Amino acid sequence: MPLERTRSTFGKPSKSKRVTSMPKFDGEAAQLYVNLKSDTDADFVLPQPLKSKLHDLFSQIEKEFETMYLDYLHLQNKVDILNDKLERETYEEKTYGDLAECDCATAGKSRSNLKQKSGLHGGSSQKLKTAHKLKAQTSKIVSSFKTPSITCSLVKEFSGHRDGVWDVDVPVTNQPLVGTASADHTARIWNAISGHCLLQYAGHSGSVNSIKFHPNKDLALTASGDQTAHIWQALVNWEQSVKNNSDEDIDADENCGEDNTPVPILRTPLCELRGHDGVVVAADWLPGGNQAVTASWDRTASLYDVESGQMLQCLSGHDHELTHITTHPHQRLAVTASYDTTFRLWDFREPIHSVSVFQGHTQAVTSAILCEDKVISGSDDHSIKVWDLRNMRSPLATIHSDSAVNRMSVSSSNIIAIPHDNRQVRFYDLSGHRIGRLPRSSRQGHQRMVCSSAWADDGLSCNFFSCGFDRLILGWNLVSSKD
Repeated sequence: MPLERTRSTFGKPSKSKRVTSMPKFDGEAAQLYVNLKSDTDADFVLPQPLKSKLHDLFSQIEKEFETMYLDYLHLQNKVDILNDKLERETYEEKTYGDLAECDCATAGKSRSNLKQKSGLHGGSSQKLKTAHKLKAQTSKIVSSFKTPSITCSLVKEFSGHRDGVWDVDVPVTNQPLVGTASADHTARIWNAISGHCLLQYAGHSGSVNSIKFHPNKDLALTASGDQTAHIWQALVNWEQSVKNNSDEDIDADENCGEDNTPVPILRTPLCELRGHDGVVVAADWLPGGNQAVTASWDRTASLYDVESGQMLQCLSGHDHELTHITTHPHQRLAVTASYDTTFRLWDFREPIHSVSVFQGHTQAVTSAILCEDKVISGSDDHSIKVWDLRNMRSPLATIHSDSAVNRMSVSSSNIIAIPHDNRQVRFYDLSGHRIGRLPRSSRQGHQRMVCSSAWADDGLSCNFFSCGFDRLILGWNLVSSKD
């Protein structure tokens, strides 16, 4: 009978039982037994080879547990993302009437506060519980959803730019034209019906970041990364012929259009607006077209006289780079958006200009537009807010999305088009109700970020245009389901 030891996990061996005879071992086993027997009154020490083997085994077990733990964290992260997405999509479709009792100002300042007030803030277990509750309520909520009230079909594709397209615009004179601004340092004017390029403007030495047609003349205003804005002649030859054109500033393009007709290139502006010390990201005309405003990364906006090109006033106040500027269609008002999470309303109706500052987002404000008595702001914080121009204390409606917002546009029937980083364009009314979206597939829709959008006259086959960093401009026909 060998020596019998009983020991606790971290204790010393018991001496209650001993044997008087030597069991039969040979070789290393016998020597090990002798060592163990001679140390019966001492602490038990594992032999080094055995200890090393145990260490290796435990190291392997530890690695397995670490792998399992990392897999668990990865799966938990996926669960959290899916729960957040479920929450966003559910609350995106719901009206926010049940949040009316919340503090609107606090809800507008922080999306996390909105979640907390809505009972959506908490740990993973709380999110799972919330997800189950939302799933249980889905059948009830779906019955209150509005079916898309507009249908979208792709009509025309405009291709020719060699880099991403930042902006798109259509003239208010109801001419079937489309203007685009691209990172390839050019702006183009297209025939909205045929899809052919009618004119290419190559006067900038940097990325062309925005384009706006004059309200009543054949002029275009472009803003560029070369720190300037240009006003140039946007008069096009509808037959795409440059043979009889006597303008010495227009050259024949080395590339041809789809019908093998050379595309005219204009290289000289009528007027150059200077004064910024940084990239000019956007420019727009004030009503009447006698003055223009620009926005720059130098943290300022500027007011110019169009005829002389002279800067009339530097509009300073933003703490960070500006991202956008637009004007009111009928009143001498402009709104600027900035990385400083604010947007500012500039009033030029009086000789002494005034400015109002509004804080409604938690991240950069990427777009702010004016339409009649409303201001609409969009942000990198994935939210869009509709404000009453007469009372800007709190938003009239808040739209939550799952992606950053780019340059928005509003139709004459008050439909907001919201381009996103995630390749989608969604449509909402001014009350914040979703009424449709553009299709997104391998055959239709943009394949990269959608940068901007523009509405056209309903009489055209294409009454909506979108552009993106897939270098494409897409013309769509949007029809109300009522029609």
